[in-house]
Amino acid sequence: MTDKKVELRCLNSLAKVIAHHELDSRYFLERATMFSNEIYSFQVAYRSEQLIKGIRIEIESPLTECMTVRKVGLVPSELACYGDHDGYVISDQPGLYPDPLMPLDINGEVALPGSWSSLWITVELKDQHSEGVYPIDVILLSADGNRMGTERIDLQILSGSLPKQRLIRTEWFHTDCLANHYNVNVFSEEHWTLIEQYVQTAVKQGINMILTPLFTPPLDTEVGGERTTVQLVEVQRDENGYRFDFRLLERWIALGERCGVEYFEFSHLFTQWGAQFAPKIMATLKGQLDRIFGWETDATGEEYGQFLEAFLPELDRFIKKQGIQDRVFFHVSDEPTLDNLESYRAASRRLSQFLQGYPTFDALSDYEFYAHGLVNTPVVANNHIDSFISHGVENLWTYYCCAQYKKVSNRFFAFPSERNRIIGFQLYKFNIRGFLHWGYNFWYSQYARKMVNPFVQTDADRAFPSGDAFLVYPGETGPIESIRMVVFYEALQDVRALERLEGLIGREKTIAMMEEDLAVPLTFSDYPHEPDWIIKKREQINQLIASLA
Repeated sequence: MTDKKVELRCLNSLAKVIAHHELDSRYFLERATMFSNEIYSFQVAYRSEQLIKGIRIEIESPLTECMTVRKVGLVPSELACYGDHDGYVISDQPGLYPDPLMPLDINGEVALPGSWSSLWITVELKDQHSEGVYPIDVILLSADGNRMGTERIDLQILSGSLPKQRLIRTEWFHTDCLANHYNVNVFSEEHWTLIEQYVQTAVKQGINMILTPLFTPPLDTEVGGERTTVQLVEVQRDENGYRFDFRLLERWIALGERCGVEYFEFSHLFTQWGAQFAPKIMATLKGQLDRIFGWETDATGEEYGQFLEAFLPELDRFIKKQGIQDRVFFHVSDEPTLDNLESYRAASRRLSQFLQGYPTFDALSDYEFYAHGLVNTPVVANNHIDSFISHGVENLWTYYCCAQYKKVSNRFFAFPSERNRIIGFQLYKFNIRGFLHWGYNFWYSQYARKMVNPFVQTDADRAFPSGDAFLVYPGETGPIESIRMVVFYEALQDVRALERLEGLIGREKTIAMMEEDLAVPLTFSDYPHEPDWIIKKREQINQLIASLA
């Protein structure tokens, strides 16, 4: 027998439980609502006065079969923030931050003396339960079976449902990182198994577009350096020109569609930050596989032009044969600046003669690229998007990366989760068509100089604030999700709820209701910082939908 007790508290999903911080009452949770076709998450934080091992977790609820329990893991951050960050942070100091959602230990969990830990509990109904209020009791048992503590929430399932996600979302899928981390050969059967696991996880979390490496993506690569070759299009070159084998690409597309991918994002056909060179392209010449293009290849040169002239019409025919011509996007070059306007213009024009009718999109910040007609789907940094909105640009996308750390939404470890989730309301209000981020699983240091262990180095070897480079961790048997990933999906669910409400009362009234208690209209840089605003606003939206559905 044991008289050991633990202290427990239910919290909503926006809380980041820092081991040595007292809990913030603004995140306390007693009751919540959800629709039957969404995913709801909450937490139970716990601590003890002394070390307790072998803790078992039980759930008592009519919803038990729809629930999963994970442990919120702590991971280190050396670079939590840049030095000139704003004040909307949890901390700017190195330390341990909650992020990976780990499977429960088969030997039981541990309560550390005087230190908060957290369980992450997910409810996924899949339309299996009718409306009503359902109690959920979370029980912690000692190793010898004694009850040490219980917390309860009441979860109400509402009538009605959310519409299908309309927003297109891509988080760049780094195929080479999977091969390198798990030490498997590129496009071996083991690699394909991993690719499918990670694509399935991405799709489950609202990522419905996948970066597709026609050739090794020229992304975050040191000038003159190379990343591991991941090339889906096999190329042969002889005295008669080029021949292309699309069988690997066909398998990739079939895998994506099997997993629920809706859109395919073809990798950049010119190098990053200026479009001055060709990406690395491998080809077989006289039975020997060699690199035929790369950093030494002038993007505007005749040789690469002849290659594109041979390749792109063949790719166009393949796309149409696959029946995906309405679901593919092309890139020119990532993150050009005004200094690169002319080189980007040349690259854009080189592609446009072969890609009429296909959308091109690139991450950029300067309106001039769109004004000159060089990109038809601008993907604009959320701290530069106001000028595009004021110009009335339609079909607008947004993104953020390490540079967007003042005022705007982002998902760094050091940022509160409400700063991550608020983007859902912003995406809805400004009718944003898509969201792009560069780091689904970038497990390298900056410029891909070396592999890192993302459980140990979360900041790309002190290059980017922790939370920028990846959303998933490499578990022993597959992907491990993060708090940041789940909270962003909640933002996408917020968009769907707002769209559902719009269908009932109209867009103008929906935005008015969303902003009715704000001192200034919602923008990408002006928005409420209180965590309970998001929770209460979503609750208001839910109740209104349920009353009208």
